[in-house]
Parts: sequence; C-alpha cells; structure tokens
Amino acid sequence: MRYAIIAAMDRQQLIGKDNALPWHLPADLKHFKALSMGKPMIMGRKTYASIGRPLPGRTTIVLSRDTGVQLHDEVILTHTLNDALEAAKDAARGMNAHEALIVGGADIYFQSLPRVDRMYLTLVHGIFEGDAHFPAYNRRDWGVIHEEHHPADEANSAAYSFITLERRHTHASDKATVSFTRW
Repeated sequence: MRYAIIAAMDRQQLIGKDNALPWHLPADLKHFKALSMGKPMIMGRKTYASIGRPLPGRTTIVLSRDTGVQLHDEVILTHTLNDALEAAKDAARGMNAHEALIVGGADIYFQSLPRVDRMYLTLVHGIFEGDAHFPAYNRRDWGVIHEEHHPADEANSAAYSFITLERRHTHASDKATVSFTRW
C-alpha cells in the first residue's frame, strides 16, 4: 500500500487562494479525477469544504482537529494523521486499491510529506496571488518518473506540467531544504 500526495502549484509553490484554486485548468481537474478514481483520499476540513461533497467513486477521509465538525454521512472523520492513514489503508483494502492520496490542504501536505513515497504534481507555469503554499521539501529526495508538458489553450488559462515524483532512498545527512525550482 502506497501513500501519495496529489497537488497543483505555481512556480512559488502556491496552492490556493481563499480556499480555492487561483487558476482555471479543466485539464488538471480531469487529471485529478483519473488519478483519484477508485482510491481513498485524505484531506483537511477546509479542502473538503471547498469541494463541498464526497466525490463519487472515491472514499473521502477528512482530517480535522475539530471534534464537533458535521460532515456528510459517507465521509470518514479522523483527528490525527495516523488515524487518517489507517482509515485510508482499510478503505483501500475494501476498494482493492494499492494507493491512497493526500489531496490537501497545506497543513495536511506538511504533516504527510515525510510519510509519502510518491507525489503527483501539477506545476502551473506562472506566479499567482494566494495564501496557501505547498511545504518546502528536499528536491534531492525525489526522482522524476513522469513528466508531461502542456501549453495554455482556450480551456486552460496557463501552461502546466504533470510531474510524478518518487521518493529516493537518501542518507540522513543529505537533508537540506530546497524549493521546487527545476521547472
């Protein structure tokens, strides 16, 4: 069972503005659907609120410190990352899935980054305004296993790239923090 992050970000690792995406990329939403269908998804309460409902064909697991939060009956509520990961593992078994996705937001990405082995990233070519950023991570810890570039078009407001990274096995002494700057 693998845990993976899926995120879209601009060149400065911006992922959101006012609990929404600051760009219009229908191709990225289609990519998200293709990667997440049939898998459990872990997200924070605010990310769930921005989506507004459980997504069909996926198990939604919400991680929140708020013990009184009210969610849709189909949503699994957890209060710690360990509980969310365990719920995702159980859901994956029931769905015959071999991967669970962490889908945001910023705090959930930060907490889960040390625990994931893969990242599905959409790099939006540009710099946008916003208030939520993907956490810094050591670029040397990750190898590119897939890279696909797309220009802006009439449907997608910016050029973008789909990048899949897989964790490399590194030594503890090689832990300098670097930003996502290659693209």
